[in-house]
Amino acid sequence: MITPLLRVVRSAAVVLALVVSASPGAAQNTAANTTQRAELAAVLTTLRRDAETKALPTADAFTFGDREVLPGAEPGPVAVANGTLHVRGTVNGDAASWHGNIVVHEGGRITGNAWAIGGKVLLLGGTVEGDMRALDGDFGPLERVPARLDGAAAVLHQGALAFGWLVVLLAVGIGVLVFASPNLDTVGDGISRGFGRAFFAGLAAQFALLPLMILMIVALCLTVLGILLIPFAIVAYVLAAAGLVTLGYLAMAQVTGQAFVGVGTGAEIDRRTKAFKSMLLGLVVLLAPWFVASALAWSPKGELVMHNLAVAITWVAGTAGLGAALMSRGGKKRPMRADPNTATSTGWATPTPVAGVAGVAGVAGVAGVAGARRPESYTTGGTPQ
Repeated sequence: MITPLLRVVRSAAVVLALVVSASPGAAQNTAANTTQRAELAAVLTTLRRDAETKALPTADAFTFGDREVLPGAEPGPVAVANGTLHVRGTVNGDAASWHGNIVVHEGGRITGNAWAIGGKVLLLGGTVEGDMRALDGDFGPLERVPARLDGAAAVLHQGALAFGWLVVLLAVGIGVLVFASPNLDTVGDGISRGFGRAFFAGLAAQFALLPLMILMIVALCLTVLGILLIPFAIVAYVLAAAGLVTLGYLAMAQVTGQAFVGVGTGAEIDRRTKAFKSMLLGLVVLLAPWFVASALAWSPKGELVMHNLAVAITWVAGTAGLGAALMSRGGKKRPMRADPNTATSTGWATPTPVAGVAGVAGVAGVAGVAGARRPESYTTGGTPQ
């Protein structure tokens, strides 16, 4: 009686020990599967945003580990994770794998698509009637992209961007006022005298920018030295175009500000102060639609309307400024204005009255007669009389 009892106790102890030893591993495997399934769900959510991969199954449809579709079997869509899918029968629908391959053996068939995320689709005599896609890459960071900002956060974000552009343009404008004020005034003068002509000139320049660059590249290709200079020529061309656009936009801002502030005509300090005030005010006016659009960031429709309006105003100002900058050759050639009140005269003419001219001519004539040598009379003897 004791011996059988000891055997029962011993068997129970062994079973209990096995259960106890296996429990932590089972718990760890369950936790690992939960973590991996969450990661798989994040990857699938990222991929399903694309229209081409929207048909991928959800994370719940995946089984972990290897799986084999035996010959003659016809299961529905099959998806495996952290394993290889061997298809020897028929999969009615799509087949997907994550961190594993899809192997279609001879006699195997997949009626849908074959998706291998982090793996490959291998055909070993089988067929795939749909598409075969091998998706590889780190899809985790894509899931951590912040969503669209809402409410006050969106307003602050858009407002900060608009204010940043105002600060940058103002800093560039101050530099232009200090180092290229005559050029800026010349371009602004061209805008004031003919806004429409400047706008259409800028519009034509926008259409000609790319063809002119292509023509420049083709011309440089005619020589070996020119081929070597192509990268530098492209950079110089782009910088020149950007500089003309910036100069024109700042001139447009200054002209806009001068409508409120006026032009300084007194001392040098007064002219500089007026120029800075007009530049600042003009930039604020031109960028005001962007600030309004940022204030309406909480309303998608309102933001869209104001955003389009701000883009249109900025484009018109930049186009007119570009045209004026081109017509004035970067502010070096001031446009001529025809004045109907100015009489046509030569460069040396003076405003002397006609009567004065006649009097001067008369005096000169008398002096000439008086100073002329009188003819002398001679006698026959040759002695002067």
